[in-house]
Amino acid sequence: MPTYEYKREDGTTFEIIQKMSEPALETCPTTGQKVKRIISGGGGVVYKGDGWYVTDYKNGGKKSASTPPAESSDKDNGVPETKAEAPKSKADKETKS
Repeated sequence: MPTYEYKREDGTTFEIIQKMSEPALETCPTTGQKVKRIISGGGGVVYKGDGWYVTDYKNGGKKSASTPPAESSDKDNGVPETKAEAPKSKADKETKS
């Protein structure tokens, strides 16, 4: 059941748990003052249990085939990828000369 917040004529507020089907209160149950229901920000998200699992999702955690693979940051900035060559030994230099 949801918790509703009400404001009394004197400016004080109180909370009460009511069914959604119940009508809004018109008077405070403790003081008899007229009240107005306040629209509040809500209770937020409450996480309970062990957590989320890959199997909790519709597609079983698999990525769709239409999603392209992520590319490296070097390719994103327009710099071509180069590979460093291994240093040549003396024997390689002598045979080529």
